[in-house]
Amino acid sequence: MPLYKSLTVADTTKVLIWKIEETINELNTNVLLTENSQARLNGMKSQLHQRGFLSVRHLLKEVGYSDADLIYDAYGKPHLKDGKFISITHSYTFSGIIISDEQPVGIDIEKQREKILKIAHKFTPFEEYKTIANHEALVSKLTIVWGAKESLYKIYGKKSLLFLHHIFIDDFNFADEKTTGAIRYEGKTASYQIFFLEFEGFTCVYAI
Repeated sequence: MPLYKSLTVADTTKVLIWKIEETINELNTNVLLTENSQARLNGMKSQLHQRGFLSVRHLLKEVGYSDADLIYDAYGKPHLKDGKFISITHSYTFSGIIISDEQPVGIDIEKQREKILKIAHKFTPFEEYKTIANHEALVSKLTIVWGAKESLYKIYGKKSLLFLHHIFIDDFNFADEKTTGAIRYEGKTASYQIFFLEFEGFTCVYAI
């Protein structure tokens, strides 16, 4: 399908979300991949991953970029050749990108699943959320926290951060659709704005 959502976060920052309903052949149409990207695509065993990978290239086209404009550093963090900041995500039937002219950004899309209750203690002090009696609300809140931490991890762009010990998300109300967070690492603290939205059983979180 065409673009699912387009959000203007600020004059210089945009979020685009794609709902992946096309076949691989349909997604492969009108998308020119570099030799390296084609090799990556061919090496993916999951059609879900292949479709996610290709749908991101369609999102790039929506904002005037091609696959060749996207490069990855030694840590696997994506960059645009013109120096603008980008972050990429895909999960099951949705993919998304955030692009900013001026500042580092991160984005994550997650499917809301019961599994998050079992792993919550690994990424957040779970005691903070035990007062939430509504089971569905608890899954939703933990998914937002995970997505927020994942977004900040992507901004940092290196492998050394631990979600539990280095990335912190301030508490929030669902209705606000935003919060703040920080990376505290090696004696330094960097603070970020975090925004979130939910749709069709998925959660999208992005940080700037």
